[in-house]
Amino acid sequence: MEKPWAVILAAGAGTRMNSSLPKVLHRLCGKPLLWHVLAAAQEVTDKQVIVTGFGEEQVRDYFGEKYLYVRQDRQLGTGHALQKALPYLPDQGEVLVLCGDTPLLEGTTLGGLITHHRKNKAAATVLTAVLEDPAGYGRVIRDPSGRVEKIVEELDADEKQKAVREINTGSYCFDLGPLKKLLPNLPINSQKGEYYLTDLIPMLLGAGLQVEGYRAGEPSFALGINDHVQLSEAAAVMRRRINEKLMRSGVAMIDPASVYIDAGVEVARDTVIYPQTILEGETKVGEGCRLGPGSHLVDTVVESGVVCRQSVVMESRLSEGAQVGPFANIRPGSLIGPGVKIGDFVEVKNSSIGRGSKVPHLSYVGDANIGSGVNMGAGCIVVNYDGKKKHRTVIEEGAFIGCNSNLVAPLTVGKGAFIGAGSTITRNVPADALSISRSRQENRDGLARKFLGNKEEK
Repeated sequence: MEKPWAVILAAGAGTRMNSSLPKVLHRLCGKPLLWHVLAAAQEVTDKQVIVTGFGEEQVRDYFGEKYLYVRQDRQLGTGHALQKALPYLPDQGEVLVLCGDTPLLEGTTLGGLITHHRKNKAAATVLTAVLEDPAGYGRVIRDPSGRVEKIVEELDADEKQKAVREINTGSYCFDLGPLKKLLPNLPINSQKGEYYLTDLIPMLLGAGLQVEGYRAGEPSFALGINDHVQLSEAAAVMRRRINEKLMRSGVAMIDPASVYIDAGVEVARDTVIYPQTILEGETKVGEGCRLGPGSHLVDTVVESGVVCRQSVVMESRLSEGAQVGPFANIRPGSLIGPGVKIGDFVEVKNSSIGRGSKVPHLSYVGDANIGSGVNMGAGCIVVNYDGKKKHRTVIEEGAFIGCNSNLVAPLTVGKGAFIGAGSTITRNVPADALSISRSRQENRDGLARKFLGNKEEK
């Protein structure tokens, strides 16, 4: 049997978000709300139609042209939104109708909805959930046999109906034949001046068709996002899902509640993540790494066996067996080679550091290419900016840079060269050369007393 289509309703402005950004583009664990809905839909549907309105250009710019977009110029309710998409849907088959602000939906839940719909040969199946506190949601009213009889919005519900804890989640599976026949005749709600998709239920029942309700077990999927409070609540659920999935795949977390991992992150088995660690964007972590405590990695590739403690790494690559931190800052465009050591209070920017090299502490490496086996002593600075332009520095294999040295770019330090501590180097240094640039030390006996005076008298 062919997969259904999906229509995702994403036209709303989201006024309660109090933001210029379309609601469906607000991020949950690193991805827009709509991205999560589409990801779930793509697991079980063939094609996806996005109904846009507010912020249409921003939505299209983010998701590209692989989806079919339908514009709803005036937001006149969920029924009106589906009416706009109706001409683009086939005449036969099934369609899932989903809300773009329900990011906790999962493909397994939607798969269960489709299976229930087909098994019961329904014209429509409503995805429902049972909540401890159903306030704010439409109630699903069933007849004595358990069939869906109607959906009553909370404002229209009497006390008995308000006591019902089964709610309409806003997700549906429809047979396209009856939908195409009846939806164009959907009546407008006289009080609100909008077309509600829930009003299609009595129309289907009145035509002698069957309406089912599929009650999913975990109710958190029903959470819709209308403000930043609900967004934070959904983020807590999503983070727990992400962390539990990783731990079941072989990743160890010392304190999962304090670890924040985005939806686009990949982590391989036998990696240990310590408390207060954040992995964002498209970060990918190999096997057997040790991350944290207190590390923050964004859009970074981490190869196997890396140790990264209390450090920030942005848009870079940490090669196999590298050690970073504590308190290092790896800025975008950096390649930290295999077995490299980047120690405490070291900043690296747009630089490559070759196999086995060491920058142990208190140094700045910017716009540099450092070969393998290089040692940079404490306090070394690669001076990359002349006030107008940035220039590159090359330090070749096996060079030794003494403590508190300044390398003023553009500059090349040759293979095996030795820079004396405290030097400021402004010209290229040949291979195997010793380079020292500093004032000669002078010791003058007895002059300290003249400058300092008699300490005992003070």
